[in-house]
Amino acid sequence: MRPSLLRPATPRALLRRPSQIPHRLLPLLAHPSQQPNPPPCRPHSTTTTSSVNETEISHFSSLASSWWDPHGPSRPLHLMNPHRHDFIRSCLSSSPTSPPYSSLTYLDIGCGGGIFAESAARLPATLSITGIDASPVIISVAKSHARRDPSLAQKLSYLNSPIESLVLPPVDIVTCFEVIEHVDYPSQFLGELIKFVRPGGWVVMSTIARTWTSWVTTNLVAEDILKMVPKGTHDWDKYLHEYELREWFSKENSREGKKVWGDARVMGVVFVPGCGWKEVKGSEKLGNYFFGVQRLV
Repeated sequence: MRPSLLRPATPRALLRRPSQIPHRLLPLLAHPSQQPNPPPCRPHSTTTTSSVNETEISHFSSLASSWWDPHGPSRPLHLMNPHRHDFIRSCLSSSPTSPPYSSLTYLDIGCGGGIFAESAARLPATLSITGIDASPVIISVAKSHARRDPSLAQKLSYLNSPIESLVLPPVDIVTCFEVIEHVDYPSQFLGELIKFVRPGGWVVMSTIARTWTSWVTTNLVAEDILKMVPKGTHDWDKYLHEYELREWFSKENSREGKKVWGDARVMGVVFVPGCGWKEVKGSEKLGNYFFGVQRLV
């Protein structure tokens, strides 16, 4: 029986050619009312319906105590962090209407223990950064670690909040690293996220393409064979192709009736054991990648 495109694909489907792999296109491209078991809200409503997945929160909360161990389960995130800053700089330098690099404000969504938020707060170019996470346990770890460096208090703050409940003014850069593949209803999530980007500002995120290669590397190798990360860290069915993100922002432009969002920038990265993450052109179609898009108006 041919699997329904609305049902999650199974690893068995990976034995087929990638073009035949059943996928959901998820809520990312569909209005929530068109999804199976949709939330009772529209993508841009003021409802408090949350995209938070409690199972995911529980899983990552269990890793909180080791978040800042550079050789622990979060080691891939520590090694990824320099590439986050590099990609942000490349996005800012690509457009003359980007905010000045001398006084940037950030919102880091799904900040975890604060690996990126702390590093950004230490940059002279950062005016302020707010990190939010839906896990009170992980936010507690982030706050505790930040207190070790009193100089961070002037720039860095943390909130235990889902994005749907957040009340903050727009910022220059909204970051969302290794998060969107862990939420329910990513279209709703993106609809909330873009509210916090001021004109000229950027959305910068990272996630994983939904391919047979990414299943082998993240689920089979990273979790089952090398045990680099705990079992259950990755849900292949939630991975998103970069073209799906491009299409979402294109449809957002159509919904607004004008070009609110510019052309996306993408950078693929590959994890090389013993060397860390390396930028590899074209690898965004296979696995991990960064995605950036500027708000024009």
